[in-house]
Amino acid sequence: MNIIFKITKNELRNLFYSPVAWFLLIVFLVQCSIVFTSLLYPVAHAQDIYRESNPNFRNWGELNSFTRMLFVEQGALFTHILRNLYLFVPLLTMGLVSREINNGTIKLLYSSPVTIRQIVLGKYLAVVAYNLLLLCTLGIFVTTAALTVNTIEYGLLMSATLGFFLLICAYSAIGLFMSSLTTYQIVSAISTFTIILVLSYIGGLWQQYDFIRDLTWFLSLVGRTDKMLVGLITTKDVIYFLVVIFMFVGFTLIRLKSGRASKPWYARATEYLTVLAIALAVGYISSRPRFTGYLDTTSNQINTIHPRIQKVIKELGDEPLEVTLYGNLLDDAAPRAFPDQRNVYLDYLWEKYVRFKPDIKFRYKYYYDYDESIQGPSLFRRFPNKTLKQIAERMADMYGVDLSDFMPPEEMKQLLDLRPENLRTIMQLKYKGQTQFLRTFPDTEFWPDETNVSAVLKRLLQAKIPKVVYITGNLERSIYKSGEREYESMTSDKRNRASLINIGFDIDTVSLDHQDIPADASIVVLADPKRDLSPVVVEKIRTYISNGGNMLLLGELKKQHVLNPVLQTLGVQLLPGTIVQPSENEMPHMATPILTGAGINLSDDNLLWAVRKLRNQKKADPALELFGTDTITALMPGVTGISHTPDSGFTMQPLALTLESQGWLKMGPLVTDSAAPVFTPAEGDIKGNFPTAIQLTRKLSGKEQRIVVCGDADFASNLRKYVSYFTISMYSWLDENRFPIYTPRSGHQDNLLTISGKSAAVLKIVYVWVIPGILALFATILLIRRKRK
Repeated sequence: MNIIFKITKNELRNLFYSPVAWFLLIVFLVQCSIVFTSLLYPVAHAQDIYRESNPNFRNWGELNSFTRMLFVEQGALFTHILRNLYLFVPLLTMGLVSREINNGTIKLLYSSPVTIRQIVLGKYLAVVAYNLLLLCTLGIFVTTAALTVNTIEYGLLMSATLGFFLLICAYSAIGLFMSSLTTYQIVSAISTFTIILVLSYIGGLWQQYDFIRDLTWFLSLVGRTDKMLVGLITTKDVIYFLVVIFMFVGFTLIRLKSGRASKPWYARATEYLTVLAIALAVGYISSRPRFTGYLDTTSNQINTIHPRIQKVIKELGDEPLEVTLYGNLLDDAAPRAFPDQRNVYLDYLWEKYVRFKPDIKFRYKYYYDYDESIQGPSLFRRFPNKTLKQIAERMADMYGVDLSDFMPPEEMKQLLDLRPENLRTIMQLKYKGQTQFLRTFPDTEFWPDETNVSAVLKRLLQAKIPKVVYITGNLERSIYKSGEREYESMTSDKRNRASLINIGFDIDTVSLDHQDIPADASIVVLADPKRDLSPVVVEKIRTYISNGGNMLLLGELKKQHVLNPVLQTLGVQLLPGTIVQPSENEMPHMATPILTGAGINLSDDNLLWAVRKLRNQKKADPALELFGTDTITALMPGVTGISHTPDSGFTMQPLALTLESQGWLKMGPLVTDSAAPVFTPAEGDIKGNFPTAIQLTRKLSGKEQRIVVCGDADFASNLRKYVSYFTISMYSWLDENRFPIYTPRSGHQDNLLTISGKSAAVLKIVYVWVIPGILALFATILLIRRKRK
């Protein structure tokens, strides 16, 4: 080891007695300084202005993370440096061995009592030492951030730093090998650029072929640091870099040994192939799910599926889970399911689940089919006078895939009919003989999220799935129609990731004039009947309520008399009249009641959970003014108030409440498209705080009965996008918060700078000009003195 360290020391001396090492170090420092200070100063300056304008300013909010903004987001320090790192290494390594060959000193090394292994390791360690110097340069900015950002994410920074160091060391190993192949340093530099370029883009090559897909994906450098940049360290990524280092250092040893001892070409080729085979074998084995370890270094474990989802996966036990992806060539999202995207699909969607269940098996089926009644006529308009097969041939040619890999419609129907699933790209999960569909969605995210996946897993576990039954027969809101008034989007829309059927609920309808309420109904919904309910219907609903059933009832203006006979059983009545809330921008009947404490505690929806957290912060700090951020409203277009009789046997709490200061209950005629209405007591107008949605609870046979009554039904319609944080939370509460499985997470705490704008401006001058200038002056003096000697 002493000889290796002596070679390392001598190589470092040579590096720093040449202008290249100093030049690269200064350029690296200036680059880091410009990126870091350009991000730090504007925020610090803006924060000074906000503090001067608002004495109650506390931070930038939990959605903001200065650790991420300064270091790992797009254009931040680490992402910027890693994107340009390949420009530095070839210039640094181009003379490591080629200089010895060109000067003839390599023969002296060969004849000295020094082994090739010591020479190679000594030279490589010298570059690693230089890399540590670059790492220390980055440490200047990490330390600065630690001193200027409140509660900085140390774990995230350490993970990103590790990614930087491993990547530059891998680049250095490549540069070392390239330097050993030629006597010309410029050729060595260009060769290093070329190899890095090849390894960066090889992951996108031949991904459509099963035999080499995993091989080229493994060899790819692109994305190997992505997980580390966001705080997730995996053993397969770390081992990948170590394998690359081992492989190219091994190649260098073989190359230099061939200069000392003559061997046939096939013997040398065998040595290279042996090193390559060992590297690929280790890399392949280490990348298998069973042998992959994970470390999430973020404070809120953002890279790990929520503990509630982990609990669901744990319930699956050791029984294998099979996932089959069905891709339709004629679906707009077809390319996402193609073979060349499999690794992207597995990495983006499934790796976080495979981490906790490594025995998930993945299968793939491809077909082509199109149905105008489901997907519309657009495809046949694009390809007029063509048969479905001819269109499929054209589409396959356009995508560059082989049509023979896709089953025709007839064959696919025999295997599985996906018309009920709109012939979209979809996954079928199979567990213990049970199957369930996991859908994709036509939005920016496309793939299902944790809530969607957990709902399907729960179904496979045959857990008791809540069944929501909608009463029909009197012109109620329909759960199967897409009109403005209807409820399809919230309930049965398979294309909406937040609809009830995609988050864990079963839905059904019942006409009580001819049927009874199903015994397995978890929640019964009566949504805005337009005709008077028959005595039979009223009696069945009353019986359901008296037996302790949970129910959601939604009324509407001018139809209060239709719902009130049912509500009478609950000691509740919808008031006559209309809540008016005059405002500058909306018509007066567009009320925006605030959600009460009970409304905000309905569920763990992300928005409600965040508001509860803000309110707790306000309790802990009475001086904290949140300026409305701890209050949520729900638009209810045309709503009336709700009254409740205290002796009904139910405990009532309002969920949404209008404020007396903002409006009143108007009893007379209301004109919404003319002059603003006026409060007129003579017409019976009443001022007050009116609940527009309430919850009722009572203990019955050892079980808590839960009922929600709303004075408006439009807020849950397709037109109003069903105000998901409020409406879906009602269903969650009625189901005792079993579904959907919410995944709330703590926000970022590193959301405040402890440095002023003036200090940040000074730092910018020091880091961009002063320190690089001093370093350049020191390097110049050292090199001049060295040259004189």
